[in-house]
Amino acid sequence: MTVGDRKPRLLAPPSQARNSDLTGPLMALTRSQLEAATKALELVLAFDRPADAVLHDFLRAHRALGSHDRAFVGDAVYGVLRRMRTLEHLASGRGPRFMVLAWLARYASASVRNLAPSLSADEATWLAGIKAASLGGLPLAVSLELPDWVVEKLSSQLSEPDLVALARGLNDAAPLDLRVNTLLSTREEVLRELVADGLAAVPTPYSPVGVRIRGRPAINRHSLFTRGAVEVQDESSQLLGYLVAPRRHELVVDFCAGAGGKTLHLGALMNSHGRIYALDVSASRLARLRPRLRRSRLSNVYPQVIHNENDARVKRLSGKIDRVLVDAPCSGLGTLRRNPDLKWRQTPQSVAELVLKQTSILRSAARLVKPGGRLIYATCSILREENEDIVSTFLAERSDFHELHSGDLLNRQGITLDTGCYLRLCPHIQQTDGFFAAVLERASS
Repeated sequence: MTVGDRKPRLLAPPSQARNSDLTGPLMALTRSQLEAATKALELVLAFDRPADAVLHDFLRAHRALGSHDRAFVGDAVYGVLRRMRTLEHLASGRGPRFMVLAWLARYASASVRNLAPSLSADEATWLAGIKAASLGGLPLAVSLELPDWVVEKLSSQLSEPDLVALARGLNDAAPLDLRVNTLLSTREEVLRELVADGLAAVPTPYSPVGVRIRGRPAINRHSLFTRGAVEVQDESSQLLGYLVAPRRHELVVDFCAGAGGKTLHLGALMNSHGRIYALDVSASRLARLRPRLRRSRLSNVYPQVIHNENDARVKRLSGKIDRVLVDAPCSGLGTLRRNPDLKWRQTPQSVAELVLKQTSILRSAARLVKPGGRLIYATCSILREENEDIVSTFLAERSDFHELHSGDLLNRQGITLDTGCYLRLCPHIQQTDGFFAAVLERASS
């Protein structure tokens, strides 16, 4: 779970966190498009709120913009966010307008000739130089489009070639992944319907209930979505459900449920039997679960708002739960394909604060696990301090828990994916978000 439980929205522009730059050459640029993109980018660059929320409010306040204009604004803003370090270098402090122009010239296949009617003579001359400028010799962090502090942390974990490959993967376009609700349909049925409707849909490589779609369709308007047969969920998140592996009769807690995507998957895996408590400190996040729950037709999910990890509701469940999932609040740096603004909104200080929160949450969640039960810790972070270090600290404190091998657990369920004892996923290897999960089992006695 990312900070604030930011999830990609379901509509196209500017939602799905604008997965790519413009897909073809820009034939023309109007002054109004350039002005709108500049204004929107200026608001986003304050980094006081998530970019998708800022864009949503901006477009709502500028209803006169047409659909192509709105799409351009979303593409331009997210294009700049993905490549902001290089664009800042090219723009040399000239501000958002010049960053948009540099993005158009360098990454959106726009010719200076097509852009010229919207530019001053000085801007056109400057842009011609930018289009021809060499980018050789840039510092590593700039060329990777990452903050210096992120590169410093990752360099202690990865070789430089691996770091370069990871950074490129995080800047790649993210596809749209769907999870089939097996209570209402099968993957084969969903694929047939999507393909019949002209969508480029294929099975996900690992998740047995996943479907991957190229492009940016407004899937929330499709009948499969409205009738609850599919939910938007990255394949990495889907695989987490198979590490929890709940049985039909069990008691399960989703400790940081958020809007409930993983909760709904667990409910389907249990065939709507047993009981799942979806806990979260945010009433607004849990409120977003309720319409999804209605669509899913599940009857075994019980959302509950808690004040904190030591809430009385949590204490009443102590030692009674078969499976406890902790999808912890984290930096979200594994989701940069979808949320590139997180690169610039996170800091070493915010990560340090998250580590304290993650440690506290895992300790509290562990109290719920009954003897022989399972505790699953997960993040969408790529930083060791939010992942392996949290688990190591916990195991040093709780000798009654031991690790289970994630690859073995997945293989038993017919999923051929082995990244070692922990589940570690990367966009450039598995084509998923960056993701981490550890499965811990409490001793039976």
